[in-house]
This record gives sequence, C-alpha cells and structure tokens, in this order.
Amino acid sequence: MRSDLNTPIFVAGHRGMVGSAIVRRLDTLGYSNIVTANRNDLDLSSQEQVRAFFADHHIGHVVLAAAKVGGIHANNTYPAEFIYENLMIEANVIHGAHLSGVQRLLFLGSSCIYPRLAAQPMREDSLLTGPLEPTNEPYALAKIAGIKLCESYNRQYGRDYRCVMLTNLYGPNDNYHPDNSHVIPALLRRFLDAVETDANEVVIWGSGQPMREFLHVDDMAAASVHVMELDDAIYRAHTQPMLSHINVGTGVDHTIRELADTIARIAGFMGRLRFDAGKPDGAPRKLLDVSRLTALGWQANIGLEEGLSDAYGWFVSNLAATRTC
Repeated sequence: MRSDLNTPIFVAGHRGMVGSAIVRRLDTLGYSNIVTANRNDLDLSSQEQVRAFFADHHIGHVVLAAAKVGGIHANNTYPAEFIYENLMIEANVIHGAHLSGVQRLLFLGSSCIYPRLAAQPMREDSLLTGPLEPTNEPYALAKIAGIKLCESYNRQYGRDYRCVMLTNLYGPNDNYHPDNSHVIPALLRRFLDAVETDANEVVIWGSGQPMREFLHVDDMAAASVHVMELDDAIYRAHTQPMLSHINVGTGVDHTIRELADTIARIAGFMGRLRFDAGKPDGAPRKLLDVSRLTALGWQANIGLEEGLSDAYGWFVSNLAATRTC
C-alpha cells in the first residue's frame, strides 16, 4: 500500500547514482517530504551522528542507498575500506532507524552476495550456499550482513525492513573515475576518449566472455519503490522471515564483448576492440532470477541499447563534471 505522500522519507546516499534515482522516482510519484543530508552534515559511519540525526528528524520511512561502491580494481585495492565502511553505514542507519521508531526501511544491496559459482540464474535461496567471488568478497559480506540485520530486527521487534538485491546498474550520476568505476561507465568514458582522439583501438579488461546483467538506474528506482510500497501481506506472502530479500534485475544477460560492441556503436567508434585477458574477469556469469519480483507485479522496461544511449548522452552532457571525478 502506498504511504501517505507527506510521510517524511529519509533517502541515505541521495547524491549517488542509486540514491538520486530513488529521489527522482519518489518525486515523480508525488512524495513531498523527502529528507536528505550531505556527507559534510551527516557522516553515516558515525553512530553518534546518525543517532542525533534521527533524534532531530521525525522520519517515517528510510531508503538505505548509501554505500561505498566500485569496480573490480577498487574492490581489490581497498578491501578493508569496502567492508568496514559498508558495515558501519548499514549498522548505524538500521539500528538508528529502529531506535527512533521507524517501522519501514528499504535496504539496497547487490547481486554479488551470491556464491561465485551459484547456479544461473541466481535465486534468492542460493544465498550462503558457497564461496563468494574473491575480488569483491568484503563488499558482498557487508551486504549480506545488511540483509541479516534487517531480518533480525523484523523477527525480534516486528519491524518491516525490506531488502532488494540489485544487478549491475548504470545511468545518470554514475561514477566515471578512470580506475575505480564499474564496467559500463568505464567503457563509456573509454570509447568517448577514443572517438575524440581518433584512436584506432580500445582496450577492454578481461577476455570479454563473462556474462553480466545490466539494469538502468531508473528501472532500479521504479522497482525499489514498488517493493517499498507493497502491502505488508503481499510482501510477506512472497518472502520468508529468514529469506526475505528480493532480486531486482532484467532477467537477461549479455557478454562483455556484446556490451562493448553496443557501446562502440552508440559512440560511433569504428576502430578495433582488443580484450586484455591478463586483467581479471571476475565471476564468469551473474544473472538474477527475477521471478519473485515478477510475481510481485514489476518488470524492467528499459532495454539495454536504449539505456546505454541515455547513459552516454548524460555522460557527454556532463563531461566537464564527470571527468574530474
């Protein structure tokens, strides 16, 4: 059931790609009391600051989109920061919300929570059934902990804290850092640079064979708010107390080579693609089973080429800002 449109909703992480898309979606639906806080005003890794924030604001719902995120290089280089910062953020926000009496919270996680060699497509019940992908294990463990935090507060205190696990996202406000970005923003930047410099070759990390599922961030926001708004009885009918998370994706995957070919076409790059097999591939395949989400009444609407064209256009339009990240 949709909440009162005047309900104060705290969106943690509102300036990132995920959080900003959530804010856009809530605004489109008519929610008029969206509460945000900049990092300079609220350090989510500080328990004291988070508790003070909740004490000072009458929050009705929480969307926890704040996280330290990055691609393979960033996860490999900064594993301690990835596990520590994400654990602190989610523990502080979830516990702070509970202490202040917030009944409904939506926690946003990632498909990397599933075992590296999980059966494809990955069902929600494959969680904790095998070893994780080593390149992002610290981040994945933090997100698993977030799920279990939510489930524990639900079981012990009767809270309604829900979890959505997101596939690979892309779109406006993505991170275009040359080293620490995910695959789509990295390729968008690389192909634009190649077109502008008349390069005859673009180098792509890995073999090009791994398969990935990609979801436009606006579709992600629509799905996430859909789950947040579900009537409690409907949500509980499709979940279990200790297996409550819901996969959010398209249910369709593509090879990295196919992705690169599509971006090259969008960017107008006519040169050669060279795949550097000396760089890590990550998991061989990551496709989510989205049957639970489909049963709850939502499906993706933005196709990959349409979404990539939108993302490329946003990147070009915001070139000056994104190239300084």
